Amino acid sequence: MSNQRPDGITPSQTVGPYFKYGLTPNGEYAWNDAFTNNLLTPDVSGERIRIEGKVYDGDGAVIPDCMLEIWQADAQGRFSDPQDKRALPNSSFKGFGRCGTDASGGYAFDTIKPGVVPDPDGKPQAPHILLAVYARGMLLHLYTRIYFDDEAGNASDPVLALVPADRRTTLIARRKAGAGHVYTLDIHLQGDNETVFFDI
Repeated sequence: MSNQRPDGITPSQTVGPYFKYGLTPNGEYAWNDAFTNNLLTPDVSGERIRIEGKVYDGDGAVIPDCMLEIWQADAQGRFSDPQDKRALPNSSFKGFGRCGTDASGGYAFDTIKPGVVPDPDGKPQAPHILLAVYARGMLLHLYTRIYFDDEAGNASDPVLALVPADRRTTLIARRKAGAGHVYTLDIHLQGDNETVFFDI
């Protein structure tokens, strides 16, 4: 039996099947970058940031074949979505990105820092990014959020308030010292440092 990766469609598994092309950027095809980890467009306004980290399993080993998707508002707190009835975004920023982890379990997204977004009751939510995690052996993907350690709005965010205080750090990306606009957040799927995931 060969240990080679399959070409084309894989058989049905817990998560899949996947088409090898087009799922994540930087594959073997020149046209597979419809969804990338770089959300920046030339006309986007706001603070340009990078979010990076690693994904770990319950034993503390890195996961080299995990896939992450993010969805976020623009710097004015508006989503590129027909359901967002507020003023339309003033750029081509779509707010959606996808990337796979590398051999060291690492991931990175280049994007803008999102603005304050109202919750369904109109209460302001601190700037955050929605994150979905896909990995082998999981029947369903996991949902979490990425908050930022330098945002005063974290103290009054209605969703963050639902999380026990000692667990909130698993959701908060920290600005990397000496790295300008780079934030770091590691994702732990299980174990003592397990990231808080939401049942939605």
